[in-house]
Amino acid sequence: MKRLTLLFALLLSLNFIAKSQNYSQLSSTDAETGKVLELGKMVSGKGIVLIFHSLNCPFAKMYEDRIKYLRSNFQNQGIAFALINPEVTNSEADQIPLREYIDQSGLNMSYLIDAGQGWTKTFQASKIPEVIVLTPSANGLEIRYRGAIDNNPQAETAVTERHLERALNQILKGEMPMASQVRAVGCNIRTY
Repeated sequence: MKRLTLLFALLLSLNFIAKSQNYSQLSSTDAETGKVLELGKMVSGKGIVLIFHSLNCPFAKMYEDRIKYLRSNFQNQGIAFALINPEVTNSEADQIPLREYIDQSGLNMSYLIDAGQGWTKTFQASKIPEVIVLTPSANGLEIRYRGAIDNNPQAETAVTERHLERALNQILKGEMPMASQVRAVGCNIRTY
């Protein structure tokens, strides 16, 4: 029985190591620059916040100011930010509205096109906006937090739990986030 438990633990740890190494290899076209970016190279500091986003989701619009605040507050502390759109293709017609959105919104971050939904499936994202926080480790990139930005998408003034902000502060202190996953609320991601 002990051998079976040990074998199971070993296989589980190898699975986590394999997944964390695979995250670094993910690549996608940035609608803003037209360049293909690799996730492992986007993380040059203490981590990265990936935000699943869509121009068609009203929840994404509701969170726009909060995303700007978080980016401006944490980017100088070594946390990178990127939006990921799982609903568009790499066509120029799809990229133009994304570029215009970044220019007009003032978000000033990469807007990755998840054509084929490889990132969505890898991270098992199901909502817009849903965040994934990755940090570098000895085994590659590891998920430290996933889920909701906070507990009230409709009214920023009524927010009582700032889940992402708390997780980022804990990561910067070298701690594990108290809640590593909080259910995201928003538009459903249609997977295909």
